[in-house]
Amino acid sequence: MAATLEQILARYPGAKIYTSGDSVALNSHIIALMRSGRKTATCATPDEFADDPGSYPEVGRVDIALDWEGNPALATRTLSLEQIAYSQMDASRIPFQGEFESLKDWQKGYAAYFGRNGGFDPSMILIYERFEVVEDFAGEEKQ
Repeated sequence: MAATLEQILARYPGAKIYTSGDSVALNSHIIALMRSGRKTATCATPDEFADDPGSYPEVGRVDIALDWEGNPALATRTLSLEQIAYSQMDASRIPFQGEFESLKDWQKGYAAYFGRNGGFDPSMILIYERFEVVEDFAGEEKQ
C-alpha cells in the first residue's frame, strides 16, 4: 500500500509541499522532466511565497512535489538558491531547467507564465533553485 502524504511528510521532517506549473499539462510535463533527471533547476518569484513565507526553498531541505491532483510525486532536495533578475538570466542556467531549448525560448516561456500568474516585468527578481530528486513515488498505489 502506498504511503499517504502525511506518512511521507513524517519521513521528511520540515518538508513543504508544492505543485509545479499552472495547468495539468504543464505540471505533468515538469514532473516527467524531473523524473528523467533532465530538469534539476527552476525559477520562482519571491511573491509566490508571500502567503506562506515558510515555504520559501531552503538549501538542504527536502520538499514534496505534488501532481495536479495533489498526490505526492517526488521528494526533492534544494541544492542551491540564487536571486537573479529576469533580464540578467543567462544561457548557462537554461539547460538545467529542462523544458527550454535556448535562452530566447526560456524568456518567452517564463514571460508567458508570469504574465498568466500575477504579472510580468523584465526587471522582476527570480529565485533560481537547483535541486535533486531524492525519492520518486511513481508506481506506489494511490490510497
